[in-house]
Amino acid sequence: MRPIQAELLSGSELYREVVLEKLLHARESVWIATANVKAMYVESKGRFVPLVEVLDGLSARGLSLRLLHAELPSRPFRAAFDERARLVAGGLELKVCPRVHFKAVVVDGAWAYLGSANLTGAGLGAKGDAVRNFELGFVTEDFDVIDRVTALYEAVWSGAECRGCKLRAVCPDPIIPAPVGRGEMRSSRGAVQLGKARRLKRHTSESRRR
Repeated sequence: MRPIQAELLSGSELYREVVLEKLLHARESVWIATANVKAMYVESKGRFVPLVEVLDGLSARGLSLRLLHAELPSRPFRAAFDERARLVAGGLELKVCPRVHFKAVVVDGAWAYLGSANLTGAGLGAKGDAVRNFELGFVTEDFDVIDRVTALYEAVWSGAECRGCKLRAVCPDPIIPAPVGRGEMRSSRGAVQLGKARRLKRHTSESRRR
């Protein structure tokens, strides 16, 4: 077992360190992995704003932004996203994989958060201590840890895990199509897109409620 330097954080400490100290001040890239994606507010320039506004500002500065998620983002998140032309045009890349359950934020390829908190107000957002989730996570600049996190992230992001995945029959949008002739190829017709990225299709029941 190799010792590493890391700091264990909980609750609002995660919000302050991951979001306020690192994400808002990223210089090159932000890669986020989360099971759930919901609209969340963060402090920026003395006011509380939607996270997508912060991401839009990072995109305007030329940062590479990725969001790997397991479920369809909440309606408020999608509505806020759809109002940001730069993000819709690919400034924030999104891909979905229903097997993603790890939560990570990698900033500039040199700093990483790993823990229990999703990309939600009660997880990494600015909600108060009396209503936020009980979360734990650690942050580190250990390059071996970061390399392993980014290797898993890239394997899922690129579709390298798709071909052997036992859940592709129920996957809403496989990143890599199944081989032709095996009856697994899915049509992309009707898929809901966030910019140039893939994301979960809307369920019929949801469409009927609209």
